[in-house]
Amino acid sequence: MRDAEHLLIYHDLVAGIVAAMEARDPYTASHSMRVAELTQRLCRVLPLGTDTAEIIHIAAHFHDIGKIGVEDAVLRKQGPLNESEWQKMRLHPVIGSDILRRVDCFDEIAGIVRSHHERWDGGGYPDGLADAQIPYGARVIAVADSIDAMCSDRSYRKGLSAEQCKKEIACNAGVRYDPQIAAAAVAHWEELLGGFYGASITHSSLSFSFVG
Repeated sequence: MRDAEHLLIYHDLVAGIVAAMEARDPYTASHSMRVAELTQRLCRVLPLGTDTAEIIHIAAHFHDIGKIGVEDAVLRKQGPLNESEWQKMRLHPVIGSDILRRVDCFDEIAGIVRSHHERWDGGGYPDGLADAQIPYGARVIAVADSIDAMCSDRSYRKGLSAEQCKKEIACNAGVRYDPQIAAAAVAHWEELLGGFYGASITHSSLSFSFVG
């Protein structure tokens, strides 16, 4: 499972699944692509080996695959979700993990996908894991996922500016996010976001999204 070259065989599978997601919900597919790119950039500034970074990158592509199992009335709702709808949406990490575990060599990736909405303080879902209990890759993706979600425009709200997003990541270090990963993201903010949104990261209100 640590042989990233072996995992590269599955890149066509990634592309096919993203295409299926785009047919179902264009936002989910484009969000996953952006999160994968942000995750790859974040991995470059973390003390990770090449194989581990590639596994996390692939998991980022798949992190929202479970939304395929969320009904359209919830997934494509044009507005905030109510509590009942959120309960259905919160099932997507479990659904995604169950899908991926059907591929033998994706067991580690499935674990990362299941845990990408866990919080450092234990307040996340689906399992209420905390700090080092959360797979490292899931902790990396949580930061990238939040950046894209916070900075994206949705039908019911404008995205934050990059500077506002940076403050939110810093303020939630040790709360929502692994403090060391959050600190690395903040320390390398321009490297992480620069040029990614096609506009100045200092002044733009980015049109990307964080709703993981």
